[in-house]
Amino acid sequence: MRGGRRGVNLSIYGRALPYLVRNPSILAMPLLAAVLDMLLSYTGQVSTDPLGGLGSGIFGMIIQIVYLFAFGVAIIQANNIARGYKTKFDDAWVEARRKAGGIFIAAIGFQFIVWVAAYAGSLLSVIPFLQIALQLLAYFFLILTIPAAAIGGLPGGLALSGSIRAVRANPLPCLVLAIVFAVLWIGVPLSIEVYVGDRFGFLAYELITALARALVLAYMAFPFAVTYDDIAFKLW
Repeated sequence: MRGGRRGVNLSIYGRALPYLVRNPSILAMPLLAAVLDMLLSYTGQVSTDPLGGLGSGIFGMIIQIVYLFAFGVAIIQANNIARGYKTKFDDAWVEARRKAGGIFIAAIGFQFIVWVAAYAGSLLSVIPFLQIALQLLAYFFLILTIPAAAIGGLPGGLALSGSIRAVRANPLPCLVLAIVFAVLWIGVPLSIEVYVGDRFGFLAYELITALARALVLAYMAFPFAVTYDDIAFKLW
């Protein structure tokens, strides 16, 4: 390995919004994923409620994998934009299709490890908050899995181990990345629920929430891409 620990690149959090405004096509896949989330959530409720919710976890996992793949496509385009390349959505889509197998396997592995962490925590439920702590730990060390597969070209399991190595080598920028993502991904929909609620009807609320989730993913694609670029390629 070469290179040492890297500082936090805070500038990308400011530059991400102008990048997004100038390149709205990066919203395409996150918005599609958010709409599919709405459809699959409704389908899951209709098909599993008569069975007491049986299978709802499967629908939830499918939704998360869809989001992770869409995020991977956005990260590819964001990486090209941040590097100053003239790029279109079509260019990112072509690259994503070429790496689709690795991204999907990485996404499935990501979900599986988080599930194992949650399951292990549930077995030791006598220890308060252990399940949540193990899940958060898994999320943290796997935070760069999708960038590793999407722009690093690491297939499947190598993307998982690549993320763990990168986080261990540079925990501070990864911690900032995790905090900002969690605040936006959780906080924005909650704010919509509080301030929008039922004022515009259920469908309007769901569409606004879907758009907000897509915006968060599209915006965060830039910090994820740049953070991975700053860290991972200096590890070798």
